[in-house]
Amino acid sequence: MSNVLVFFDVLGDALSPAQRELIAQAQSLGEVHVAIGAYEGDPTPALAIGGIGEVYLAETSLPAPEVAVVDLLETAVAECGAEIILGSATADITDALARLAVRLDTGIICGIAALNGELVATKSELAGSYTTMSQLIPAPGRPLVATFKPNNLDPERVDALLEAGDAPDGTVLPVRPSVGGVEILERTALEVSARPALAEARVVVAGGRGVEGDFTPLEELADELGAGLGASRAATDAGWIEHAAQVGQTGVTVSPQLYISAGISGAIQQRAGMQTAGTIVAINKDEDAPVFEIADFGVVGDLHEVIPQMIEELRRRKG
Repeated sequence: MSNVLVFFDVLGDALSPAQRELIAQAQSLGEVHVAIGAYEGDPTPALAIGGIGEVYLAETSLPAPEVAVVDLLETAVAECGAEIILGSATADITDALARLAVRLDTGIICGIAALNGELVATKSELAGSYTTMSQLIPAPGRPLVATFKPNNLDPERVDALLEAGDAPDGTVLPVRPSVGGVEILERTALEVSARPALAEARVVVAGGRGVEGDFTPLEELADELGAGLGASRAATDAGWIEHAAQVGQTGVTVSPQLYISAGISGAIQQRAGMQTAGTIVAINKDEDAPVFEIADFGVVGDLHEVIPQMIEELRRRKG
């Protein structure tokens, strides 16, 4: 059985859905160990899951973009003899694991949907136009590094795979923040939101130029669905919503089970960031909008009339 090292760039009081999914993916490959970059207090109680081995921490928390996180990962790999190293396909984790791959002189594959015991990786390519299956063959004595896109396992399946257990042992490694590397001058905390993180959300509601500056209906719909809130570049450039909400080739790539596109034409740059969604629902006044080419369900109409009806029906069904 392989030793698998899972990397979390940050761990709070509880695992996020994407982190739980990553643990479930890792357990299908071998014995799981965990390395954590940024943390407060003792993070091990959040990992009280059966089958988790050692948890590796630096002497102090290493929040991104701290370059010493690669030292933590390299040391953890040596400690547990990891043959496979996994992380989520977020910007900070991909950056850290790519630098680790260079350090270990090994390969990395990013944004995969699945990896089986034969090291065959399933991955969407060319903005979801193709699904590929690749046989990964690491060089002898060198580990495989991979990042997973979230939302490829059903939450109920994840819950069934992860059994409760005792908090694992934590091992503090002799790794401290770098000196003379990246200097962090200031940190600004993100506003706390009850909505899920956009990259990890299982449902995403996104608006574009058609919202005409008013995201209120989309916010109400997102809250009814427990969804993340996204936007096209046109909407973020206009200042209607923060740039962190941008979905697309130059924004956040999402792969939710349900993606609702409202007032977005669906140009290729936007489609590149969401085309792998399980089900795509498009609402647009223009029946010739490109988004209808990839939509599973399309509604030709004014989002300001359609979305309030959706909200009303959802509330009626809830009771």
